[in-house]
Order: sequence, then structure tokens, then C-alpha cells
Amino acid sequence: MLFEEFDLDHDLLDALKYMGHESATTVQQQTIPAALEQRDILAMAPTGTGKTASFLLPALQHLIDFPRRFPGPARVLILSPTRELASQIHRYATHLATELDLSIGIITGGVPYGPQEEMLEVGHDVLVATPGRLLEYLDKGKFSAEAVEVLIIDEADRMLDMGFSSVVKSIATEAQGRKQNMLFSATLETGGVKRFAEELLINPLNVTIESPRSEKAKVHQWVHLADNKKHKFDLLCHLLNSEEVERAIVFVKTREGLASLEGHLQQAGISSAFMRGDMEQKKRFQALGRFTKGEVNVLLCTDVAARGIDVEGITHVINYDMPRTSDIYVHRIGRTARAGAKGTAISLVEAHDVRILAKIERYIEQKLKRRVIETLRPKNKEAKAPAKKKNKEKIKAKAKAKKKKSKK
Repeated sequence: MLFEEFDLDHDLLDALKYMGHESATTVQQQTIPAALEQRDILAMAPTGTGKTASFLLPALQHLIDFPRRFPGPARVLILSPTRELASQIHRYATHLATELDLSIGIITGGVPYGPQEEMLEVGHDVLVATPGRLLEYLDKGKFSAEAVEVLIIDEADRMLDMGFSSVVKSIATEAQGRKQNMLFSATLETGGVKRFAEELLINPLNVTIESPRSEKAKVHQWVHLADNKKHKFDLLCHLLNSEEVERAIVFVKTREGLASLEGHLQQAGISSAFMRGDMEQKKRFQALGRFTKGEVNVLLCTDVAARGIDVEGITHVINYDMPRTSDIYVHRIGRTARAGAKGTAISLVEAHDVRILAKIERYIEQKLKRRVIETLRPKNKEAKAPAKKKNKEKIKAKAKAKKKKSKK
């Protein structure tokens, strides 16, 4: 389906053509027509499927259809869990609105307050913001949500994971005049997102494009077993030095682990950039810029820092440390194979990781292949995942029953 088939302003269509976007993705086909009719939207779609245009196009069309006479506070408010994602949404919105007489602002943490407060005084048509910083301005009286007509919440699942539920609800309560709400998420499997949606949305159109588990169709996934930390590091170096790895994100669980790994890679002659949650905004953008421009082809990340990274051409995601939960694994591998492209996700698994590996395999309904690098074969056999507590209890109960029966 072409974008021209939607009831969109010609300036928006021209902007889409200029960016090389002519055909709508599945999520866009299913959400844009209803959103243009001001229906509330609840949409679940994996990363890289075009969710951003799904809410930006109807929102901008609303501003075109119902222009206001005088400048004022934002009429469209888009909340994003991370600075990087907010920046990407802001950039895409600015490109779409190139020929439109609209003002688009951004508010995030990690930058000075002064310039942001001056910007808020001027007013905007569209405001993209992270919830924490925006609530600060709301409490100070520097921002008013009374003019908000369209409220959009992107990456709702991560918003909840990061503890922003009450903050978003507070902002939504202030935006009493809103006419439309849209909530987009990579997963809706947790009850938290559904309850969140029930509180904020009114009779929404429910759109589910595909379960995150079906990401396996376009992401090649496998496991390398590691005997110990040194063996795991050697495996990583071998992978990063291979020709197939053109651009890779390497996930590390903690900030301390990230700093250590960055130093060891540097000693091994492998250049990398890194991003972690506590970095200043300027340094985060610098690191992402080096990676995006190809100055380095390895980006080390913690999970908090990586959410919202949308960089083309990421060929590999490498789990140097396994994630804490199965859904985080799905979010990680979603950094590759975006917009229909193919990608590879490799997990380096030590003995203590077998429990989470088993959970991931059950979650994605796929047994991950075990592969071996001939020169780095593991010396130890794969450890067995501990039996579930329930299973242990069942085994004990059966043994007890069998013992009673034999006595009889």
C-alpha cells in the first residue's frame, strides 16, 4: 500500500518521497487510517517496523487540518523513555514537517535547564520529551499540558520497565483536553502495559502486527559456549575481527563490566564506542555518532542506554553478558534485522547463564543452535539448566507415592 492512498497532505507525501518512503509498512497500514479519524490506538509491533511514522503522520495531519491562530503550548505531546529515542523521533518529525509551518521541540534529561526553559516559553506545536524532565517543568509551572490534543506514548513497555508509569499518568492527568491517545509498544505480553493502556486509552483500536517471538524469522540466532571469562573474551575478539561483522552492538550487563570490556578490547587492538545509562547527553550522542558514521564498527551498551537506538546496517548483536529476562533478549536482538533486513544475534554463554538461556528458548519457542569455532572449542560440556521448583516437587511426590505403593 502506498502512502498516497492515505488521506495525507501533499507536503507530508512530498517529505516521505524525499526520504525514500513510498510504501507503508503493515503497522502503518493498520493504524494510520484509524488514527486519522482520531481513534485511540493501542499497537504492538516489533522494533524496526515503522511505528514512528504510524503516529507522527496522523498527528501532523491533525495540526494541518486544525491550524491555530497564535503560538502556544504544545498541541501534540510525544513521550519517549530514553533520550536517544526522543532525539530520533524529533529528527524524523522535523524531516516530515520540512515544508510545514510548525514548531517542533524536544525536552530530555542530561542537558542544561536554561535553554529548555526559554524554548518552552516560546511554545511549540509538537513536543517530544522524556517523562522525568518534562514532569520537572510541569511541577515548576514552566510547562502546561492544557493545550495537548494528541498524547502519544512510544515504547510503553520500556517506559514501565524504567519506572515511569506514575510520571506518565501525572502528565496525562494534566492534559485533560486531549482528544486522542496513541500507545505503541514492542510487547504487550505483560499485564502492566495492558493495565496502563486501560487507564489512558478510550475504546482504542487494537493492532498486533506480530509477536516478538516471530523475530526469529529474520534474525539468525545461535550460541557459543564459554568455559570461563577469558574464553568468552577470546570468542568475542574472534567474532569482532571476522569479515561478516560489519557493524555490531555488544551488550554488557553492568556499567563496571562495560568499562572493563572497553579497556580489554582496546588492548586487543579493537576500537569501540560505548554508551551507558549515566553518561552525559553530549557524550552519548558523540558515541552514537562515531558508531553511526562508521568511525568505529563496535558499540558497547548496557540495556538502559541501548533502548531506542535505530541505526541502519547493524549486522550483529552480541550478548557478551546474557540479559536478566527473556523480553530484554528480544529487545536486544531487535537492534538488528530492522525494516525487513536480515541480522545475526550471538550469545556467549557461561555455565551460570544456562538458566536464562533455557527461559529465552522457551519464550521465543526456538532452540538456539550451538556453534563452535574450531580454534576456540570449549573444553567443558554444556551445563544443564536446573529443574524448575515445581518439577522437583512433582518428582518428589511421585517418588513418595511409588514408595508407598511398593510397601503395600
